[in-house]
Parts: sequence; C-alpha cells; structure tokens
Amino acid sequence: MSNKYAIGVDYGTESGRAVLVDLSNGDEIATHVTPYRHGVIDEVLPGTGLKLPMDWALEHPQDYIEVLTNSVPAVMKESGISPEDVIGIGIDFTACTMLPIDEKGTPLCLREDFKDDPHSWVKLWKHHAAQDEANRLNEIAAERGEAFLPRYGGKISSEWMIAKVWQIVNEAPGIYDAADQFVEATDWVIMQMCGNLKRNQCTAGYKSIHHKRDGYPSQEFFKALDPRMENIAETKLRGDVFELGTKAGGLTPEMASQMGLIAGTAVAVGNVDAHAAVPAVGVVTPGKLVMSMGTSICHLLLGDDEREVEGMCGAVEDGIIPGYFGYEAGQSAVGDIFAWFVEHAVPAAVQEQAKLEGISIHEWLEKKAAAYRPGETGLLALDWWNGNRSVLVDTDLTGLIVGYTLLTKPEEVYRTLLEATAFGTRTIVDAFHNNGVPVDVLYACGGLPQKNKLLMQIYADVTGREIKVAASTQTPALGAAMFAAVAAGSEAGGYDNIVDAAEKMARIRDESFTPIPENAAIYDVLYSEYSKLHDYFGRGKNNVMKTLKSLKEQAVE
Repeated sequence: MSNKYAIGVDYGTESGRAVLVDLSNGDEIATHVTPYRHGVIDEVLPGTGLKLPMDWALEHPQDYIEVLTNSVPAVMKESGISPEDVIGIGIDFTACTMLPIDEKGTPLCLREDFKDDPHSWVKLWKHHAAQDEANRLNEIAAERGEAFLPRYGGKISSEWMIAKVWQIVNEAPGIYDAADQFVEATDWVIMQMCGNLKRNQCTAGYKSIHHKRDGYPSQEFFKALDPRMENIAETKLRGDVFELGTKAGGLTPEMASQMGLIAGTAVAVGNVDAHAAVPAVGVVTPGKLVMSMGTSICHLLLGDDEREVEGMCGAVEDGIIPGYFGYEAGQSAVGDIFAWFVEHAVPAAVQEQAKLEGISIHEWLEKKAAAYRPGETGLLALDWWNGNRSVLVDTDLTGLIVGYTLLTKPEEVYRTLLEATAFGTRTIVDAFHNNGVPVDVLYACGGLPQKNKLLMQIYADVTGREIKVAASTQTPALGAAMFAAVAAGSEAGGYDNIVDAAEKMARIRDESFTPIPENAAIYDVLYSEYSKLHDYFGRGKNNVMKTLKSLKEQAVE
C-alpha cells in the first residue's frame, strides 16, 4: 500500500505556507509560501485612501484563499504525490484574527455596501485599537466577580474577540447589526474549504472566553457591557464548539479543483499556530513548556487541573491536547524587536561591515554580541516594544533601555534586546511554576531557534532550564497536518488520536541548550533588576509610558 500524506497550512502574519507531510514518519516532503497580496493593512484602507488610526491592523480575507489555491497545488506539483494519497488537510492561524460575515458566510468587507468601513475587514491579532474596550470589560468583569476572569490571569486582552466586537458596537453599530456572525479567520477558511462553519475549541477557549462546560459568559454580563450585546452568545457567536482533530467536513468539489486535491478529502477544524506546534514537538504531557518563537512568542503548557496564574492567556480544557488543561501565555514582540533594531537603529557602518563579510546584519550582530559575557554590556531593557501580553496584559506599555553611555555599541544593544526577551520569558515561566503548573524543560520551535544559537543559550541561562529545539522549521504546519491525519482517522491511513500521531510524526533535534552555571548566576542578578523595572513601570508606580503614548496620540490627532 502506498504511503499516505496530509497537508498542513500555517497562516502567519505576513504569509501562509503549505507543507506536505508523510504520515508514517512526519517527513516534510514539500513546502510552499504565498505572501499575502495586501500584507498587513495598518496605514490606508485598500481602494479608499482612508487613513487608519493608530493601533489598527487589518487583513484581506481573499489573501487567505490565495494561499490555498497557490501553495497547495505547488506542493502537490513539487512532490509528485497522487492526490488520492493525500487523506487530509488542516490549518493553523495567528489569533485572535476575526471578521464579521453575513448569512451566506461572505465577509462584509467583500460586499460593496460595507467595503469602505474599516470595521468590516479582518482584524488581525495585533489590532490593538480595542484597548479601551478591554479595560472597561476587565473592570466590569472584576466588579461582578465573573468566574471566567481568573482563568485568563485576571485580564481579557484587547487582541481577543469580545473586545474587538465591542469596539465595532461602539464605533460602527451598522456593521455589528449587519453581521450574522463574528468568526475566527481559521474557522472561516475551513468553512470555505468544506462548506461548514465549525468553531474550534482552541480559538473559542483562548480568544472568545468560551468554557467547555460553562459555555460563554452570561447574558447578564454581556448586557452589563452593552445592552446591544446581551444575546451575542446565542446569535453572533452561535454554534457548537468542536474538539481539535474533529473532521469539519470534506473538501468541496470547487475547492478541490482549485487546490489540486480530491473532493471529499477530510478537513480538520481550525487551530491556532502556536498551539498546533505543541504535539509537533512531541509534547503531549505536562511539565514541558513549548515556546513558539517568531515575531512574538506564544508559551504553551499542559496541566492536569485548572489553576490560576497571573497574566496567562487562558486555561482551556482540551484546548491544546485532549485530556489536559492547556495553558497559554505570551510576549507581544520578540523577533519584531530584533527586526526593528536592524531596520531602524543600526548605523551604516554595521551594514557595510556585514555586507563586506557576506552575511546578514542579524548574523553580524549575533557574532559580535556572542563575544560579550553576561552583564558586560552594562545595559538592561524592558521588552515591551509592542506592549506586554503576559503577565501584565497591557498593550499601552512601551520599551525601555537603561545604561546607555557614549561608548555603547550596536552589538551591545542587540545582545541586551535578546536578554530582555529572555527575562520576559522567565517572568512567565516563574508565574506558572510558582503557581502549581510545573515547568521542567523548555521546547523551542519557529524561525528564531533555527537561526540564532546565541538567543537560545541566553534563554537557557536566564531560565535555568534545558531547551530542546524542534527539528522542523514548519512546526505549526506539521501540527496542523497531524490533526488532519486525526480527522481522517486510522481507517483512511491516518491516526485515531493526536497522541498516536505525535508518537510517529513529531521530531526534535539531537542538540539541546543547557544552562551554563556561571552565566545563570549573573543573569539571576540582572533578572532581579529587570523585575524591579518591570513592576515599577508596569504595575502603576510610574505611568510615564502611558503618558507619553497619550501625548503622542493627541499630537497625531
């Protein structure tokens, strides 16, 4: 019998990629990337000239379909695999990335009567313009003693579904009224493939305040937010919520034709990118924290029971691996901070030197920064260039570097930024570990661990834990393919559960990073200072960051 395969499609912030995977061993046979034609829409609304306000981040839903119609045929062509041997397709997505749809499932932004209103478009995960709504939501939930609030570390994020919907209610009530439903982009793309809208447990649990046993918050809570939202759970968020690995349906003939696959091919319910990566590195039991490292970091961890941890982005039953509570935390900017430094703060001399040596600026800076010992730069930074996701859950916080002198070099600043993100991760690790959710070892996946060894050693030294690295460069897509294999089932050549799939398909590198004791000792001292700055600027003792941001907003207006 011929080998069987599945396709995982990973939808990122700037592009989507399809990966064709051998189900017998997890080998990635072919990969193809499709950049989003419209990119991240954060300045001007397409076709209108309308300037978007600060903190907006939109996308075009048609770009997501192009990934399916470009990248899936490309991996099929490159591999030469027969479509009959592809038994399933699964996707993962950055989240919360949400959009309003009408009764036919059409995004409102694709309709002539709504396309000029920015609230009709897809709101990307990093759309932070609903912070006012998030702040008020948290106040009301705390005043009412809502049971859901501790499950999310005491704060619901502006990045998530309810705050974004409430912003639409406040600023574009016509869009709210016209929307038949608000959906995650991952669920909408699945709907385009198989014709069925099936909300998945992962995004509903982590991004929409849905609880497996209790459902959504009460009508009374939503009414307390705004009377117009009283029945939102029964209307605009309606529908059953399905466990990861569930078959959403079969590929429609039309989409099968455009994707070069067979009609009826099993389609798994949607997933979140970082969460899909967990089984792809073989983590299916507690004690192992998975870091999905890229522009930002998502931290995922399994637990046997439900615990309260400050700043966690959710404790969701069956949210990552069925049978466990899945915990999530995160940092809003990591790779994005390093990219900012390279693009906007590196002098021409460094660019010239890197060019002379035939290496990238990142590589040049890493090489130079690696020559420094911990503490040698004399610098310390707070890693809040894009706000703080965990543990403070506050997008109005901003970055800080302490210790500059006239002798400070670019590579010293670069190393300090690497260290700052490691301190941010340690804050999260300590929050979990000290609140009864053990963290014994770290696993890293995504683009950064593959490219930057210095970064991974710093993380090991700062956290005091071994770090194992994924063998795959496309870990979320591999995980999505694994869930596709579960949706297809063993009878079709797939698997009956994700644990069985992980046993055969998950892969990590032989090499790992272990803490260097003398480095760890110095980082303990630096982390103590980081924590003081963290609390001073982040917990209300000095709100200078928010004052500066407010003044900037007033000036822009």
